[in-house]
Amino acid sequence: MRFRHPDGTLVHLSYCTNVHPAETLDGVLAQLRDHCEPVRRRLGRDRLGIGLWLAKDAAHALVDDPVALRGLQTELDRRGLEVVTLNGFPYEGFGAEAVKHRVYRPDWTEPERLAHTTDLARLLAALLPDDVAEGSVSTLPLAWRTGFDERAAATARVALTTLTERLDALEELTGKSVRIALEPEPGCVVETTADAIGPLTGLPGDRVGVCVDTCHLATSFEDPATALAALDAAGIGVPKAQLSTALHAEHPHRPDVRAALAAFAEPRFLHQTRTATTAGLRGTDDLPEALAGNTLPDTAPWRAHFHVPLHAPPAPPLTSTLPVLKDALDLLVGGAHPRTRHLEVETYTWQALPPGARPRTRGRLADGIAAELTLARDLLTDLGLKELP
Repeated sequence: MRFRHPDGTLVHLSYCTNVHPAETLDGVLAQLRDHCEPVRRRLGRDRLGIGLWLAKDAAHALVDDPVALRGLQTELDRRGLEVVTLNGFPYEGFGAEAVKHRVYRPDWTEPERLAHTTDLARLLAALLPDDVAEGSVSTLPLAWRTGFDERAAATARVALTTLTERLDALEELTGKSVRIALEPEPGCVVETTADAIGPLTGLPGDRVGVCVDTCHLATSFEDPATALAALDAAGIGVPKAQLSTALHAEHPHRPDVRAALAAFAEPRFLHQTRTATTAGLRGTDDLPEALAGNTLPDTAPWRAHFHVPLHAPPAPPLTSTLPVLKDALDLLVGGAHPRTRHLEVETYTWQALPPGARPRTRGRLADGIAAELTLARDLLTDLGLKELP
């Protein structure tokens, strides 16, 4: 979906296809047919943006076969879909029964991560619409924090520097500019936007910035205004923002709140849980750990990294961090000039919701995604952006 900012800038809204796990090119093509086009039709749109997730094998198939790449572009056009951003965070296996820490490998100390991200940038340059000159690729925030030392930091920085050189060359070759966005996430080396400033400062050019994920921002109790002001002061851009909401428990000491949270403690994904104390941020690496005994102080609200559907917060006594999303979106695109041109709804946890809240059919899932995009659209038009055909 395209919007015109009052200053004339084109702003794109998409939804991320990592909610439809597929490891192969055939699987990606099936996604477009079975999920993406039905969402577009529900919205009554001639054109819908998707934030495409290409796993390692699917990306390799496209890089190695120009005919296959042209076929993907033809299929996108035929189904009324366009791509200006890719989700390059998960490398493979995102649809596995237990993802957990696997999603952080390979990290930016491993050559496979650089090679994969380079492939994604090349593919995106080919997939961008003719009238769009800039694409974005979100990626993991360097690595999971455990074992990440000064040597690892130096290795990751060399990889990012090499990537910027490749992106410069790609633009010279294609005329398309692709920017990479580290996505701060709880538990990682770069957990917050503030953590991103050091690793990104001094990199050549402006090819690498931050992907602001509003669920992660809220989970770590970051204030959107403070976070974005710090990035501005450091000269670090926001190539992309992901619109998502976290679980919020106002009174985690209560048994009914604990029981409600336990329904979201599922085996597929990590649900890092945080609370803000007078001594600073405290947290656990997963929700079951937080619920076990007295591991996490419960005298102040808890937030858990669980991407809750934007339009459907959990029933009381829980809620979502939608107010944080609204505040962040206002700061991102509600001012005189937008800080970012790429917005992506990224609720990949539909099938990880408590059983009663999971969509049981493809149609129900399409209904839910369309409802999320409708809410996001309404927030944008309320901020003065004009929806385009």
